[in-house]
Amino acid sequence: MINFTPGGCDCQSGKEEEKEKEKEEVEEEEEEEEEEEEEEEKKKKKEEKEKEKEKEEEEEEEKKEKEEEEEEEKEKEEEKEEKEEGKEEEKEEEEEKKKEEKEENIKEEEKKREEEKEEKKEEEKEEEEKEEKIKKKEEKEE
Repeated sequence: MINFTPGGCDCQSGKEEEKEKEKEEVEEEEEEEEEEEEEEEKKKKKEEKEKEKEKEEEEEEEKKEKEEEEEEEKEKEEEKEEKEEGKEEEKEEEEEKKKEEKEENIKEEEKKREEEKEEKKEEEKEEEEKEEKIKKKEEKEE
């Protein structure tokens, strides 16, 4: 753009404006790239966290299975002893208590898993919303 001043035309002003525009565009692009990199980093951390969580859950599950096997072995041993001692009633009461405890533990585990699933769904929903915002922003700029 050429500006006419009382002393003649000001060609320099147009060039400066062009340079300023280019500078602003470069800064905006850098800012967008930075935001995208941050989002990617957050996404990676979230995925790593989820993998770690799944690994912990698997380890916990294995531990529980092992404990249950040991408990069953223990129960079998106790049954033997009780039969030898003739305490059939006491054995049945104990078995009932253990059965109830197992059922409670199973219910608690199921509840915990459901809560984790809900939490994971919410995190995924938030991630999708962020990606939608980025897409809309990119489309708007184009």
